[in-house]
Amino acid sequence: MQKQDVLNTIKLIREKSSKRKFSQTVDLVINLKGINIKKQEEKVELYIQLPHKIEKKSKLGAFVDSSLKEEAKKYFDTVISKEEFDIWKSKIKEQKSLAREHDFFIAQADLMAKMAGVFGKTLGSRGKMPNPKAGCVVPRTANFGELSNKLKNTIRIQTKSDAVIRAGIAKESMKDEDIADNMLSVYNAVLEKLPQHKNNILNVGLKFTMGPLVTIGSQDKEDKQAKKTKK
Repeated sequence: MQKQDVLNTIKLIREKSSKRKFSQTVDLVINLKGINIKKQEEKVELYIQLPHKIEKKSKLGAFVDSSLKEEAKKYFDTVISKEEFDIWKSKIKEQKSLAREHDFFIAQADLMAKMAGVFGKTLGSRGKMPNPKAGCVVPRTANFGELSNKLKNTIRIQTKSDAVIRAGIAKESMKDEDIADNMLSVYNAVLEKLPQHKNNILNVGLKFTMGPLVTIGSQDKEDKQAKKTKK
């Protein structure tokens, strides 16, 4: 996919979308084909660090032991120490709120088993368990500042109940070039993950939160059709 095609599509969604009083999210939609998402090996799940920061605040949580709690508090919104795990066992309602309000959780590697015993059911069913693919299962010596900055610019890409990937990859207020860079970083990562690469992609589109979906390359097709009509 050429960057200019993406830039043309961004221009189109700006033209076709009504202005709002807030900066809308730029949503990427990739429709897949030849993929059976009922098969575990054909599901897509990726954690991608975007080249340009999305203008949104990610909320991060951490599970660490007491010796690291104060350091973790400098970089994470919620920090739960090993010594507090037992208190959370019966707080199912609070666990659900915790999962809902946070984008990512990290956990000290040697606490994963105990943490999973307390929070696993709630976080796991919501796809919020600390995931090693995202670098969220860490040693005691982890650099919390570096990890926090990375996660604030990381998005999770996955297929859910259908063969479609949907992801917020930018904000309307960002420069077109930056939006295109973010979009292409996600597209190329997905392409690499698919077993038949481009042959598994039906089409790709972009939209603002409250705007219409525009398929990348659709303008070229319209132009060709218009030329044929003129002839």
